Amino acid sequence: MTPDRIFRGLFVLYLLAFVAYLFMPLIIMGAAAFNTSRFPTVIPWQGTTLDWFSAMWADAAMWRALWTSAIVAFFVVLVALPVGTAAALVLTTLHARARSFAYAVMVSPLLTPGVVIGISTLILWRQVGVGGGIALIVVAQTTFIICYVMLMVMARLQRFDRTQEEAALGLGASRLMVFRRVLLPFLRPALLASGGLAVLQSVENYNTTLFVRGFETPLTVFIATKVRTGLTPAVNALALVIIAVTVIGAVAYEIARRRQLSARPRS
Repeated sequence: MTPDRIFRGLFVLYLLAFVAYLFMPLIIMGAAAFNTSRFPTVIPWQGTTLDWFSAMWADAAMWRALWTSAIVAFFVVLVALPVGTAAALVLTTLHARARSFAYAVMVSPLLTPGVVIGISTLILWRQVGVGGGIALIVVAQTTFIICYVMLMVMARLQRFDRTQEEAALGLGASRLMVFRRVLLPFLRPALLASGGLAVLQSVENYNTTLFVRGFETPLTVFIATKVRTGLTPAVNALALVIIAVTVIGAVAYEIARRRQLSARPRS
């Protein structure tokens, strides 16, 4: 065998192992939703059933937890997108030395453990009479999710041609009009991506949410409680539905994006 064939074979094996590492847990988790076993497992396989989807639909506590997570994610995106975008715009206008210091300060929440963020947020806001709940969950989560938005918008801004702003200002446009008509459309892909990432980070967060939730029960806390009290494959059924909706949404977005690109006139 030639070295090229050996290299290609090793690359294919690595690619297969990488894909298996990523997707095998999801496949096993989804398959457990169809097993008649009362526990979320595929070994031993005791039979095929759809009863766990009915159990998922009838579990009011699970749907309340999912609704709570959806509300929190909505307000997290509502806060994180404008604040993170503003932080990225400010950083790109600073001088190099000031930018390095401000960047280190703004990114520091990403390096702080979620437990520390949750406890410190709870202690701070209790001093002014604010207890745990949805509002405090949003405050705690946005302290680090804003950083993700800022980093993604900054990455997009590095490709922005500032002469477009100068040209618009030279033609009489106001700063607000330049932002709405020139900069915001350019940042749209980064804003959509960072909004999706903010939703995912909010829904899956556990360490920070646990300390500031009060009497609310988001989905991650609900699942963690179920692990201690008795987890059933109904949770697997819900996870499978969420994965299916996410994949369908991603495919639909990609199809729409490609149609939009193909509809543009070629120069």
